[in-house]
Amino acid sequence: MFDNNLEKDYQECLEYLVNLTTFGMNFGLGRIQELLKRLGNPEKTLRVVHVGGTNGKGSTTVMIAGILQKAGYKVGVFTSPHLHDWRERMVINAQMIPKEKVIQAIKRVRPYLEAMVAEGFEHPTEFEVSTALALLYFSEENVDFAVIEVGLGGAIDSTNVVSSLISVITNIGMDHMDYLGNDLISIAKVKAGIIKPYSVVVTASENPDVIQVFREQAKTLGVSLWLVGEDVRWESTWSGEQDQEFTLQGLNETYSKLRLHLSGFHQLRNAATAVTVCEILQTKYGAHISQEAIYAGLREVKWPGRLELLSLKPKILLDGAHNLDGARALIQAIPLYTRDRLILCLGMLADKEREKVVNMLVPLADEIIITRPNSPRAGDWRALGSLAEQYGRPVTCIEDPKEAVIFALSRLEKNDMLCVTGSIYMLADARQALIDKLKH
Repeated sequence: MFDNNLEKDYQECLEYLVNLTTFGMNFGLGRIQELLKRLGNPEKTLRVVHVGGTNGKGSTTVMIAGILQKAGYKVGVFTSPHLHDWRERMVINAQMIPKEKVIQAIKRVRPYLEAMVAEGFEHPTEFEVSTALALLYFSEENVDFAVIEVGLGGAIDSTNVVSSLISVITNIGMDHMDYLGNDLISIAKVKAGIIKPYSVVVTASENPDVIQVFREQAKTLGVSLWLVGEDVRWESTWSGEQDQEFTLQGLNETYSKLRLHLSGFHQLRNAATAVTVCEILQTKYGAHISQEAIYAGLREVKWPGRLELLSLKPKILLDGAHNLDGARALIQAIPLYTRDRLILCLGMLADKEREKVVNMLVPLADEIIITRPNSPRAGDWRALGSLAEQYGRPVTCIEDPKEAVIFALSRLEKNDMLCVTGSIYMLADARQALIDKLKH
């Protein structure tokens, strides 16, 4: 039975949270530390795996959580941003936080926020409040493990209030340069801020200079560092449009015929990272994780909007690639999909390296539809169209992502493929519109 009062209260709570975005991006841990102290420091009760990096951190997070859940543990997962429902950010054993719990948590936290402001503290940002709500929820639900994805950066991110068992840094790429620095070393130093004393570090970075930054930080804190790609190796044995299979030489064991229901060779690196983390949880922290749990956790993992083949007829590929490394991974994967023509629907935020991404993706397409991500950071979204036109392909600009993908769908012939990419902020609207259209 639908409860109108519950829905009304929930929408009011969401509105309250969304309105906190007026406090913008305001780095530093002082505000969230103060808020958590008033809430009884719930983060101190959690056994945390903290996952940072430029690309792949969301995929790696859900793979680790999937394996731990299959091993019989109660696992909290905090990720951002969400695709369709804000509650996707806080999940326990693949179940989103119930609306009642969101209402209870916000009603509980709100007086503390008001008291902080009354006492002269800066108001915590929307992401800081969301992080605090997740930590509180996981603590009160007594999860066995919390797998926490970094929002932005590392040292200065509000998730960095946790004391992690394992600090994971997937890789380092050029993104958010206005906040993190203009070169890989500067960005790596910020990301290395999640490395904690008494923890273990796992990185899948391939760049020797970046790895050196992590080595130095690990040495300073006296913690061990494991390199995915050196200490752990894998080999692709088979790759299709929706699945792939690989062999992995882990820290503890060898796994043959691991099946992953996610496309793209980059996901093998993420999977190897997730398995490495779980092996360390076994050897160092006494977790009981069978080979069967590792196989099943990877085989059943889902991560919508990341090289997601939404439909086979017509063939529709959705990918949240929003920076150069993401575009490279997409380009590597596109040959896996059989097709005649490729229709590209692209929308990117203004603070991304739009010209470089256009130079990589547009030459692969036969027709391009440009749209505007649903974000204040979209800027001059039509400028993307001007960049695309230089390649002599037909370019259409449609502001609303929903309208853009429906138009793109109308351009598909029998064996063509539509690829929708460029920003997670555009993908949510586009994905929902496509799902609704395909139902009819």
